[in-house]
Amino acid sequence: MTQARRAVVIGGGIGGLTAAVALHRRGRQVTVLERARSLEPVGAAISLAPNSLRALDVIGLGDEIRDLAAWAGDGGLRTPSGRWLARSSADAAAERFGGPLVLLHRATLVEHLAAQLPPGAVRTAAAATLTDRGDTGRPARVTTADGELEADLVVGADGIRSAARRALFPGHPGPVYSGFTTWRVVIPVPGVQFASHETWGRGRIWGTHPLKDGRVYAYAAAVAPAGGRAPDDEKAELLRRFGDWHDPVPAVLAAARPEDVLRHDVHHIAEPLPAYHRGRVALVGDAAHAMPPTLGQGGNQAIEDAIVLAHHCDDLSAYTAARLPRTTAIARQAVRVARLNLMTSRAGTAVRDTAMAALSKAGPALFLRGFDGIADWRPPGDTARSSEAGSGGRRMLRADPGRQPVEESTP
Repeated sequence: MTQARRAVVIGGGIGGLTAAVALHRRGRQVTVLERARSLEPVGAAISLAPNSLRALDVIGLGDEIRDLAAWAGDGGLRTPSGRWLARSSADAAAERFGGPLVLLHRATLVEHLAAQLPPGAVRTAAAATLTDRGDTGRPARVTTADGELEADLVVGADGIRSAARRALFPGHPGPVYSGFTTWRVVIPVPGVQFASHETWGRGRIWGTHPLKDGRVYAYAAAVAPAGGRAPDDEKAELLRRFGDWHDPVPAVLAAARPEDVLRHDVHHIAEPLPAYHRGRVALVGDAAHAMPPTLGQGGNQAIEDAIVLAHHCDDLSAYTAARLPRTTAIARQAVRVARLNLMTSRAGTAVRDTAMAALSKAGPALFLRGFDGIADWRPPGDTARSSEAGSGGRRMLRADPGRQPVEESTP
């Protein structure tokens, strides 16, 4: 092989950059190929749960990201009129899952990840095509405008429309429409005080959350035909759908400009892939298991993928065995939650709201139970960590070209 122990990552998003950093710490010579002109992601904020923060601990970034946590008090679930259905607290979540929930702009996370890579490792405006997946006797090959790269590992981190996935599994049907569209804004809303919340209506949801830098992250979703767009602009569409909802929704909408609003239809992979690897190529994140955002786990699972892949980079079958069952189960749960919080039946919505209120009265721990087995995940080799700040017993990946991975139990 001409490029021994070289890794090529197709895609410079969160999953791709995390994989690049983790593989770099494993001693790989890493090249990240990103087709966009810059690494600045298209999107808004990302919620990082304790599971992905523990994964980031492995590459030395966990505490840097935890310091960006803004939510420190109560929050919960509301109705469009403002009535609280369920209350939750940052302290209860941290106690149950061993760490905080951190909400930050995607660009901030990308910046922190890219800073861990050596100069020249990331190439932007670099479209790439997987031309040979390789096998035990030959390297994988990736073609770019500047020529061909050979590698003993190629990471397909090229998103929900992944060309790498199609090359590995040409018979797979790919993503399907999830039945709803989303809007997102990250803006300053001066003088507005509110508790972090998500609000469920009939076929519609809204969420408002503070960021560490003082801005507000708001998102909305609604059942809608695929490909729809507002006849005027998306701020006007949000006003039509959510303008009469409880405070601070009207204030957020008043502060937003039409150009601040991002709208995207939601798709997911309904039929799980048979594996997350073939030959010398492995898939991570949305390329492997795109899911609805209703559990807030899409980016979290991409980060988990990246850390586990680096752990099993010499045995990709072990990577598939570790990740496919877990991510398939979480993706299916996200689909079930989407059906619950975006139901359109008036009677069904009333039953749902009554059940959520009863669940909350039984105790916040019951409300958090839906994240058991998700937010409490620990990375390979992490057997004894402090649950106080999430920093005790940390295990770091080091550059050690001769190191062999240890056994890992399937999460």
